[in-house]
Amino acid sequence: MSGLIPNFPMDGVVTVNRVILKPEYTVDDLQERVALLCENVKTYHSDTGFVGGFVALNSGMISNEGSTAGQAVASDLKGREALIVTFWRSFEEHEQSHRSKTFQPLFKEVLELCENGNEEIAYEMLWSGTAYSAEEAKAAREAKEKYAA
Repeated sequence: MSGLIPNFPMDGVVTVNRVILKPEYTVDDLQERVALLCENVKTYHSDTGFVGGFVALNSGMISNEGSTAGQAVASDLKGREALIVTFWRSFEEHEQSHRSKTFQPLFKEVLELCENGNEEIAYEMLWSGTAYSAEEAKAAREAKEKYAA
């Protein structure tokens, strides 16, 4: 299923950058520089492999229900750590985008903010999807109750 990012191919690539802001920079600084970078990617690479993406900021909350490492109640990286996640048709097209003359200067400006440097890891998508509608969820529960052992 590929409903999370429309038009994302099943054999597409997901890249993840983890950014930790240096103390002298703010989330506003990050948003401004990443917005310029993302606009560049959309403008110059929407027809050469870029499918979509998002940026998420560490909220500071840690799920004790979903974590197995201790029972922490807050992340020390709240408001300082962000993930930049992009979706591409292929890894080769992603790499080509990073070689672009228009991309590199903007990328360097984002890296100036990072205390952790940068490592961008590429992943193969195994599954993505959206939530059921209320009607679909009701039907799924009824089917489980009727047919599940």
